[in-house]
Amino acid sequence: MVLLSRFHKKCRVAYLRVGLLAIALSALFIPSLKMVKSVGNNIFTIYVNGNIIGKVEDEDTADRLISEARRQIVGDNEDIVLIEADCKVVGAEVLVAATDEEDVMIAKLAKEFKSSVKETMQHAYTVKIDDYMVNLSSAEQVTQLLDASISRYAGEGTFYTALANDGSRELPVFIPKIYKNTSTGEEENHKATEYLDGDGIFQQFDEIFKDVKASDEQGFDSFDYGITNVSFANSVEVVESYLPSSQVKDIESAIDEVTKDKEEKTIYEVKPGDTLSAISGKTGISVDDIIAMNESITSVNSTIRVGDEITVTVPQPELSVNREELVYYEGTYEAETIYKYNDEWYTTTEVTLQDPSSGYHKAVQKLTYLNNDVVSTEVVKEEIVAEAIPRIVEKGTKIPPTYIKPISGGRMTSGFGSRTATIRGMTTYHGAIDWATPVGTAVMASCGGTVTHAGWMSSYGYCIFIKHPDGKETRYAHLSKVLVSKGDYVSQGQKIALSGNTGVSTGPHIHFEIRINGKAVNPLNYLSY
Repeated sequence: MVLLSRFHKKCRVAYLRVGLLAIALSALFIPSLKMVKSVGNNIFTIYVNGNIIGKVEDEDTADRLISEARRQIVGDNEDIVLIEADCKVVGAEVLVAATDEEDVMIAKLAKEFKSSVKETMQHAYTVKIDDYMVNLSSAEQVTQLLDASISRYAGEGTFYTALANDGSRELPVFIPKIYKNTSTGEEENHKATEYLDGDGIFQQFDEIFKDVKASDEQGFDSFDYGITNVSFANSVEVVESYLPSSQVKDIESAIDEVTKDKEEKTIYEVKPGDTLSAISGKTGISVDDIIAMNESITSVNSTIRVGDEITVTVPQPELSVNREELVYYEGTYEAETIYKYNDEWYTTTEVTLQDPSSGYHKAVQKLTYLNNDVVSTEVVKEEIVAEAIPRIVEKGTKIPPTYIKPISGGRMTSGFGSRTATIRGMTTYHGAIDWATPVGTAVMASCGGTVTHAGWMSSYGYCIFIKHPDGKETRYAHLSKVLVSKGDYVSQGQKIALSGNTGVSTGPHIHFEIRINGKAVNPLNYLSY
């Protein structure tokens, strides 16, 4: 038993030695197997979307391989590629480790990442014009877009834009700056007025000519004629962004969208001397279109008054351009009208005291444009060759009286002008307005004045005539009862009669006239209601 026990121990030692020898030989003859120390996790397996990519000896190597595979997918451009992949690196402690070839693992990683790409975010520039936005792929395209807007009104290549960082903003925002090209063509020698767009304020004219003598000492040949200043009429900002490619426009489409005219409704305030045809000429909108856009204007003969606001449609691009231009002018000119005011006259009364005569002058004018429309004119230098004689006008200052509808309610049954006579004695020309209303309806004075007739008058039946301070006369006919007498002074809105059906009448109504110099006019053109 003792001999057997000793032999058994020797066998176990021999087996152990053989095993250790085998491990040592394996380490020598299998290069991918390495002896490792017991220091915790010493081999790392890379998984992507649950698939084994390979094994590496440390986490830094795993991160390097993953980054290289991502770089191969994204490339060297600045775009952001969204990859939704479940990427894991799992460590383990082993005695013997086998690692995989790096190039093979990078290729496998790139394949997994490519299949997991969800979206590519393109580096872009967002141009904000007031509330409108357009996205372009480069800063060069942004300036190309802005230059196209300028060139439309200031000529090709005369001015150009550059983007400047707005240091007053917390986040990076670029503001376009506009420069005028010089004859040298060298950018560093541009000496044009420079300003930040969006201010809507031109620099002072004397800044443009700060190195020139005062205008009254300049000859006409010393001015730099043509376009001197350009700015954007809208607020323009540019920011860098990352967007899906589908949201980035090509430059041709962007230029077309930003520069083409779009119709927008605007309000025009009627000025002295305006007529519908004059407004049509100023706005480029036909008279028929103006009538169609305004319910209060029913025809070309409709009355419009100073201060009235009417809707007009003016085509405007998304990005509008202001510009200033110096021009030389030689020819006739008119002196401004001189008014002498008479406090005893109404504002509707004017008398010419002196007829005008044209003068002749030479002048330098500064024209300010919004797109192609002149918005202001300023004479910078003028030389009078022959003095103009002004028109002198005496004009009243008193506000003329107003006229109101003589009854409350009622239904208009006969308008002003031609009509068909339905009963004997009725005229075919109706110089008044008729409103159907029950007998006994209160009739008020349309305007204050003196009663010149109160009583019966043939076809009028019972009627009242009132003379007003502005020379007009109002007539109220077919009354059932007269409440005033000839010679009475009545105030506007005062009850003067009750409506009826007297005289030549087809039914209960009030007949209302307004006469100027004895001639009937359409009352609807004078009523203020």
